Amino acid sequence: MADLKKRIDCAMKREKCDLVIRNVKVFNVFTGNTEEGDIAVADGAVVGIGKGYEGKRAYDGAGSVAIPGLMDAHIHVESSTLSPEAFAQVVCAHGATAIVADPHEIVNVCGVAGAEYMKESFNRLSVNGKKPLDVYLQLPSCVPATPFETSGAVIDGKETEHELGRDIFFGLGEVMSYPSVLGADEDMLKKLQAADSLGKVADGHAPGLTGEGLNAYLCGGMRTDHENLTPEECREKVAKGMYVQVRCGSSTNNLKDVAEASDGFNFRRFVTCTDDKNARDLSQKGHLDDLLRRLVAAGVPAERAVVMATLNVAECYRLKRRGAIAPGYFADIALVNNLKDFRVKATFKEGELTAEDGKALFDGKRYLPESVLGTVRVKEMSAKDFALPCKSGKLRAMRVSPESTILTTEEIVTVPVKDGFAELAGTGLCKIAVVERHFASGRVGLGVVKGYGFKGGAIGISVAHDAHNLVVLGDDDEAMARVVTLLKETGGGMALVSEKGEETFPFDIAGLMSSAPLEEVVKGAGDITVHAQNMGVTEGIESFMTLVFLSLAVIPNVRLTDYGLVDVNKFQLVPVEVE
Repeated sequence: MADLKKRIDCAMKREKCDLVIRNVKVFNVFTGNTEEGDIAVADGAVVGIGKGYEGKRAYDGAGSVAIPGLMDAHIHVESSTLSPEAFAQVVCAHGATAIVADPHEIVNVCGVAGAEYMKESFNRLSVNGKKPLDVYLQLPSCVPATPFETSGAVIDGKETEHELGRDIFFGLGEVMSYPSVLGADEDMLKKLQAADSLGKVADGHAPGLTGEGLNAYLCGGMRTDHENLTPEECREKVAKGMYVQVRCGSSTNNLKDVAEASDGFNFRRFVTCTDDKNARDLSQKGHLDDLLRRLVAAGVPAERAVVMATLNVAECYRLKRRGAIAPGYFADIALVNNLKDFRVKATFKEGELTAEDGKALFDGKRYLPESVLGTVRVKEMSAKDFALPCKSGKLRAMRVSPESTILTTEEIVTVPVKDGFAELAGTGLCKIAVVERHFASGRVGLGVVKGYGFKGGAIGISVAHDAHNLVVLGDDDEAMARVVTLLKETGGGMALVSEKGEETFPFDIAGLMSSAPLEEVVKGAGDITVHAQNMGVTEGIESFMTLVFLSLAVIPNVRLTDYGLVDVNKFQLVPVEVE
């Protein structure tokens, strides 16, 4: 009652406000107009826009444009390879005030304890007693994502019912196993029913799904989708009531499709997200500010783009008093130079200055519980574990290309055979292996990749969507075995073995993230990536990050897991060798 009275008194100018942001142009997400005026803030909320407000504190916006704090509708923080604390520091500096985070990666490694770690890490951050970033945590719906891989945990329908009832979880994370939905799998139905009965948003993930299949999927209650392959698919999903997530990540984006699909009537059904964005891109290109720049450059009017990144997200996820600069709304504000470049001068969270001139104004002291450390458990490996049996001389290869590194195609290739094993030397092909790393079972899935261009050793990483086993690529079996050993010794991360020597960069948090500061992560991961690129990787293919997706058995067309080669379209394991 006292807080409400204070806001009303400040709005009526009977009392001084806590903060007045002066000398700004305020963008109105309801009208699309921009007006000059001071922003008055009391008790964390906007109480008025105009002139004549007095404040205990004042901030000079220096002619900036004030837009609502930017909101990421779908992100895997783990994909930044940064700790939650370092991640918050960099995105707040780029205008973010809220994220809808799906801790799918760390939960596949550590179970629910991984999500609890993420929540606690963010909760410990503070600016004058207030959180600098709202984090709406989703309960991952697919742990594991498919039955064709080994993850570090299993969350079934019964556990989903229990966990969704906890305050820690805001909603149900992306439902990637759309064949399970279409087939009315009983365990999947329990998860969807739990979200519906608790009134919690369920995120979608259904690339290429249209027509009757999409109808059936939507009957499951999915509200959003970031996996959209064409403008026509975007339009159909919007027409059937979904929110289409505008994605701008490190490896994938659909900005051009959205620019073509959105218009003056349907743009209110598009929301912004980054999904997967690595530390280097966050540091050098930005976060949602980068997305806005690109969206506007692609032809979307700036006013619509800003609404997609603010009000639309708030309405999609039913976030009260978020997404606008208006009386009664929380004072979550980003000051940018203009509505084209979106260079962020300052970020405010509930009226507290969280970042200015590219720097966060809060401490990022690390929280590192035992539950997320020491998670790489593998048996000793030797070169013989990477020998690929073959009698016919014909193999199914995963083909990658710079045009679409996240999508793969199947190609039958002919290879030399020696003593019953494939010989890839001189063929331009690479061997790929996925090594189970959660229970030290010794299970290894082997396959072949065409188009990568790598030669002269091996590289590997402990980030491999979605079960996050070790994924290793190379043309030398001894080097591949050594990469596995290095990843085990470092507790996960990135590793390279070549004629010139060995190199690693550790991800000590669940084998997914580094506890090092942003600058160290950008340099360390960047250096080893460049060294790998110099080993002949095809231009346009990123040496390590492309590897991360080659085990993602929910994206067309063929993928490799620790159980073997998966035909995603048929949703079944297939032999690598063609008889």
